[in-house]
Amino acid sequence: MVMNPSPSKDTLQQLLNPIGRPEVTTDLSENVILTTVDDLYNWARLSSLWPLLYGTACCFIEFAALIGSRFDFDRFGLLPRCSPRQADLIITAGTITMKMAPALVRLYEQMPEPKYVIAMGACTITGGMFSMDSPSAVRGVDKLIPVDVYIPGCPPRPEAIIDAIIKLRKKISNESLAERGEVAQTHRYYTTSHNMLSVPLIHDGKYLQRSERQAPPKELMEAMGMPIPAALEQQAQKEEVDRG
Repeated sequence: MVMNPSPSKDTLQQLLNPIGRPEVTTDLSENVILTTVDDLYNWARLSSLWPLLYGTACCFIEFAALIGSRFDFDRFGLLPRCSPRQADLIITAGTITMKMAPALVRLYEQMPEPKYVIAMGACTITGGMFSMDSPSAVRGVDKLIPVDVYIPGCPPRPEAIIDAIIKLRKKISNESLAERGEVAQTHRYYTTSHNMLSVPLIHDGKYLQRSERQAPPKELMEAMGMPIPAALEQQAQKEEVDRG
C-alpha cells in the first residue's frame, strides 16, 4: 500500500494565499455586466434623444447652428426628426404666439411618451421683449406644456443648448420606471375668457380706390411728358383760384 505524501509547507502556503487572481472572477468580470433595468433603460434613452425640428423665431438660427459640423450635436446621439410621432424632445426655439399655441400643443400631444421639453430663449420663457405691450405673445411656454429645462438668453448660443442637453441627460438618468406614474406630466393647455371687444376692419382696400391714387400727380406727369387729363387741370385751376 502506497501512502500519499503529506503536502509540503510551500504547497499549503500557495493554497492559502494564492498569488494570481482567480480565473473564475476574471472571466466573469470580462463577460458579465451587473446593472438594473432602470439604469439600462435610462442609458438607452439619454443616449438617443430625437429632437423635433421646430422653431418660430431667431432662436432657431442658433439651434440650426448646433446641427452643423462646428458644434455637431450628433455626438450626443441627437437625431433631428421632422415628425412629432418620431421625436421625444421638443426645443421651443422662439416666441410663441396665441395663434401658434394650439399647433404647439398638438405637436406635443402627438409625441410618444416619455417626452421632454426645453424652453429656449427669453421670449419663450417669459415673453421677453414682447411681454409688456404685445397682445399676442404667450407669457411663458410653461402655460401650455410642461418644461424640463430652461435656457435663458436672447438668443442663447449653441453652447447653452449643449449645457441644457447635458442637464436633461442627468435628469433622465435618475428616472425610475416604478415612479413614472407618480411624476407624470399633467399640465395641459387651458384658456381663459377675456373682455376684448371686436372692432370693424380698418384695412378694407378702399384706400386704393381714392381719386388721388387713380393717376400720378400733376407735377410728375409734366416732368415725364405725359398728357395731363382735363380733370387734373380743372382741379389745379380750382386750387389756384382758392389760393388767390
